[in-house]
Amino acid sequence: MEKFTKLEGVAAPLRIVNVDTDMIIPKQYLKTLKRTGLGKGLFSEMRYKEDGSDNPDFVLNKPAYKNAKIIVAEDNFGCGSSREHAPWALMDYGVRCVISTQFGDIFYNNCFKNGLLPIKVSKEDLDKLFDDADRGANATLSIDLEKQEIRGPDGGVVKFEIDPHRKHIMLNGLDDIGQTNLKKHKIDSFEEKSKAARPWV
Repeated sequence: MEKFTKLEGVAAPLRIVNVDTDMIIPKQYLKTLKRTGLGKGLFSEMRYKEDGSDNPDFVLNKPAYKNAKIIVAEDNFGCGSSREHAPWALMDYGVRCVISTQFGDIFYNNCFKNGLLPIKVSKEDLDKLFDDADRGANATLSIDLEKQEIRGPDGGVVKFEIDPHRKHIMLNGLDDIGQTNLKKHKIDSFEEKSKAARPWV
């Protein structure tokens, strides 16, 4: 998993409440187990018209936000059904961070397992970040995970809280397998002792 330490980029304002995982990546894209190629399906029912052409009214199709690395979202982002494809699609598109006041629990957990940083902020701070995001490509947000800070284009700082263990795994790029591998010596030692104690197994 790629480490997350600092990120600077354009933030796209997504002013929709209760964005569920089916809106993030519709069910027709769930046939694959690959983490790549899903970016084209991200928000597809809002991004594209019925004829397949871009919907110019959707935020990620606006020139200022086509290369957004951050999404500033309204309340309850990632609610709905459990699908790990949702963070995969965001990552494949190029988004590394989503900021909101609240996330769906399963989506929130899946983000940390895939290197996507979900940041919870207060409603007041979210409004400030929406103001920054509304400025488009001329204004970027800077995120420092170590300091737990979001810095706006005018130098304003929003502090955020994060579980220390989740912060650690993001800073070090440790998914579930990576965390298990850190204990490899203990696992090997246990296996050796187990074989010695029960050689018939």
